[in-house]
Amino acid sequence: MIDRAGLAEFLRRRRESLQPEDVGLPRGQRRRTAGLRREEVATICHISADYYSRLERERGPHPSEQMIASLAQGLHLSLDERDHLFGLAGHRPPARGGTSEHISPGLLRIFDRLTDTPAEIVTELGETLRQNELGLALTGDLTRYTGPARSIGYRWFTDPATRARYHPDDALLHSRVFASGLRKIATLRGPKSYAAHLKQLLLDSNEEFRAVWNEHEVGVRYQDVKRLVHPELGDLELTCQALVDPEQGHSLLVYTAVPGTESYEKLQLLPVVSVAR
Repeated sequence: MIDRAGLAEFLRRRRESLQPEDVGLPRGQRRRTAGLRREEVATICHISADYYSRLERERGPHPSEQMIASLAQGLHLSLDERDHLFGLAGHRPPARGGTSEHISPGLLRIFDRLTDTPAEIVTELGETLRQNELGLALTGDLTRYTGPARSIGYRWFTDPATRARYHPDDALLHSRVFASGLRKIATLRGPKSYAAHLKQLLLDSNEEFRAVWNEHEVGVRYQDVKRLVHPELGDLELTCQALVDPEQGHSLLVYTAVPGTESYEKLQLLPVVSVAR
């Protein structure tokens, strides 16, 4: 059962404890509100300002699980706070770990400050949860996929457009890395996990995956540089650094190039490419 008073108070307290810069918003001038405005919360949570205001006034319809998840992410709640919010709304909290899409506040704070280099946040199965503007300009919108195709490892074996983004000479290495990574996660999460489901889908439908999988390789990793093929900028040699959240299994990926190289100069053009799109 929903605790409307508790829900309203918790939302209000969390809103008032945040500043615009905490959630990647500009502060602006003549600011008198303690914390975020209701309209700002509505913006970052992708809901209407009227709907959010009614929640804080203990009115309105019973919020769905999807709505509560959006509020928890937008307000940068910790996992414990997220679970508490779900309980106040009368819902069972989502599972934690590898299947969770709730990004930790710490990872989001770092991500929100990365405005001058391409970055994205991905799950342990390579499902993109967030991209900044330069990340979108570099790889296109990777959050638009649904179903198994959300995983880049699955797309690698099934989607020619995904392969076109990478240098063809590295195709075998990518196949080995993705198969090795999926083997690791499927073993870690167990035979009933979503990772095991993806593995079986590929085994049943993709000859290349079966061949690489049957090599039983583990721990295959990329070298220092990834070679991407951008539709406007051409070949790029980039370093991909990963910051891992051990509790959720999410990774913040940041793409950079060595200063003075051709790839570095091309990366400086990404803002122009982003505006053009």
